[in-house]
Amino acid sequence: MSKRDYYEVLGVDRNASVEEVKKAYRKLARKYHPDVNKEEDAEAKFKEVKEAYDTLSDPQKKARYDQFGHADPNQGFGGAGASGDFGGFSDIFDMFFGGGGGRRNPNAPRQGDDLQYTMTLEFKEAVFGKETEIEIPREETCGTCHGSGAKPGTKPDTCSHCGGSGQLNVEQNTPFGRVVNRRVCNYCEGTGKIIKQKCATCSGKGKVRKRKKINIKVPAGIDNGQQLRVAGQGEAGANGGPPGDLYVVFQVKPHEFFERDGEDIYCEVPLTFPQVALGDEIEVPTLTGKVKLKIPAGTQTGTSFRLRGKGVPNVHGRGQGDQHVQVRVVTPKNLTENEKELMREFAGMSGGRPEEQNDGFFDKLRRAFKGD
Repeated sequence: MSKRDYYEVLGVDRNASVEEVKKAYRKLARKYHPDVNKEEDAEAKFKEVKEAYDTLSDPQKKARYDQFGHADPNQGFGGAGASGDFGGFSDIFDMFFGGGGGRRNPNAPRQGDDLQYTMTLEFKEAVFGKETEIEIPREETCGTCHGSGAKPGTKPDTCSHCGGSGQLNVEQNTPFGRVVNRRVCNYCEGTGKIIKQKCATCSGKGKVRKRKKINIKVPAGIDNGQQLRVAGQGEAGANGGPPGDLYVVFQVKPHEFFERDGEDIYCEVPLTFPQVALGDEIEVPTLTGKVKLKIPAGTQTGTSFRLRGKGVPNVHGRGQGDQHVQVRVVTPKNLTENEKELMREFAGMSGGRPEEQNDGFFDKLRRAFKGD
């Protein structure tokens, strides 16, 4: 079977730069590496990609290939086993096996994990904010051993198996040459240290689990689903690293009269037909108390009025929303003959109070007036 053109194998044109060739090789090597791709022909394709890269990444080999192609009289330069060197394969190896990250010092300081706490707020607590105390379980540095995990008066020993690196190198012969596989040291579990005499308080972990009380200042205007970051109140760090952060996620209960949309508040008020037909001045509950609202004569049901600045304060302190009041005309039911007559004469503006026809709705309105 004849070999494919190397440029075709890597998917680059003949004027491609060395960097472009290398980029194409890395992409294909990741795709066809036998440890990642379990297809039957993956190994053969990987070898083909490697052979094409070895040739096109070397200026001299590339020049001869451009001149002679696969018929080069001095063959032997293109095979993967020609030099025993995988030329750039270490970069790909690191991508697959974490070689780059694996060389990180296991004893270097590491930041602790973040924590999340869900807090439920009443509607007005979210609007006006509050200060409260919560209690969370979290890991803290052991006060007995100060995080070392060793019994007081002793200290951990450097792992003799990995030399303190936290990793063991396993050499393996493959069809492409000798590969060094780095894995976590199973003797020290990647810490690079062996604790012979463990701390009795933390059992050698260096951390203990405690319940911590934290004061939380809920900002005015917080909304459902938003979160507050409390720096440094997460899990303890490792090897002297800083602690993680605490994220408080808020769930806001709905209000029975007010509805919120961002920084604006919406509510609905019932009016009688004479009120909207002749006009009236009514009191409307707001988040901060009652205000007067003038209803022009001829107002239609569904009309909305805006009370500027009566909404929710911006959580970042940038202004305040509005309150939108929508009018709903309540049609009285079961009118007496006298009430019907008064309606016909437009003389009974106070007759047929809407509370009598819609007690549930007006119960909510009444409670809103009281500030509940």
